[in-house]
Amino acid sequence: MSRRKVVVTGLGLITPIGLDRESTWRSLLEGRSGVARIQAFDPREFRTQIAAEVRDFDPGSVMDPKEVRKADRFAQMAIGAAAQAMAQAAPGEVDPYRAGVIIASGIGGMWTFEEQHRRLLERGPSRISPLFIPMMIADMAAGLVSIRYGYRGPNFATVSACASGAHALTAASDQIQFGHADVMIAGGAEASICPMALAGFGAMKAISTRNDDPQHASRPFDAERDGFVLGEGAGVLILEAEEHAQARGAEILGEIAGYGLTADAYHMTQPDNDGAGARAAMAAALKSAELSPADVGYINAHGTSTYYNDKIETKAIKDLFGAHARDLKVSSTKSMIGHLLGAAGAVECAVTILSLRRGILTPTTNLEKPDPDCDLDYCPQRPVECKVEHALSNSFGFGGHNVSICLRAR
Repeated sequence: MSRRKVVVTGLGLITPIGLDRESTWRSLLEGRSGVARIQAFDPREFRTQIAAEVRDFDPGSVMDPKEVRKADRFAQMAIGAAAQAMAQAAPGEVDPYRAGVIIASGIGGMWTFEEQHRRLLERGPSRISPLFIPMMIADMAAGLVSIRYGYRGPNFATVSACASGAHALTAASDQIQFGHADVMIAGGAEASICPMALAGFGAMKAISTRNDDPQHASRPFDAERDGFVLGEGAGVLILEAEEHAQARGAEILGEIAGYGLTADAYHMTQPDNDGAGARAAMAAALKSAELSPADVGYINAHGTSTYYNDKIETKAIKDLFGAHARDLKVSSTKSMIGHLLGAAGAVECAVTILSLRRGILTPTTNLEKPDPDCDLDYCPQRPVECKVEHALSNSFGFGGHNVSICLRAR
């Protein structure tokens, strides 16, 4: 059975450095950091007091007041990003059973969970909101976007920690490739900068404690990195079958050329020391795209700013690409926007498409003292003008989940 080509016709972004696609892109090229002292609550009691928050997002700009009250912040941002992507793609009338929605979240309605738990302790079980469960569950962003656009085709959420958003894109791509859908709204959303999440990640010693210098806290591949920075936001892409997009004269922004999915089967949170899972995911992505390592010019790395991830991802790249690894450009979007958890893969895939389309690779900021084990060209500090035809976008999650998506310029 021949597989249909999957193209991208719309992008929507809500990030700590921009409330839409273009403002986020400009901030990335400027190397602007979205990391600052937390404003959503008083963080004084916490070891980590910084995060990459989305500021000034008004869900009322895309939802009516009643809808806003019934949706957790992660779902609100998913709807906002989807609205941007749909406005750009303008798919028009589609058979509703040939159009679907897959939007990921690693955690779901964390704010709702925390608020309702507090209410349970303070006021008792009778005071829990009847909307608690539907607002909290991670699939509700996909559900609400489906309701908004009347899309009745494949509809679900992927949950695989920091690989969730990337898994959503691969699952949506499958629906189109194998003929189950013509149009898919796909991506990820996360809003977990709340006391319980901050305390949990802090207890693991996974997040940076550079409270006195937040803008330089996220420093992938740098010898002085001390953990990732918690972020929030949403990224949504409109995927279409190539023939469907061409038939309606849509502008094609890029192509999902292939992907690879693997598991480390090693540890709950730490990547496999030899990088076998990451390497195999990238190799599978190239195989499915029918490319050789030499065909790839850029990798948007998972690049979390944690000790193990950065050096093991670097090792995996070097092991797979061999001598060509020295010619590759690599960078980490997380250096500016922090780690958006379940939204990260979708946001970074969207940024990679913009890079391919515009011939500019976004930088890795705060890379001032490279780790000797991290010795590739990470586009330090400044964007790089570079025309690239094929790129990989890597996402790796707690639980050993690995996703590498191969993107082709169009």
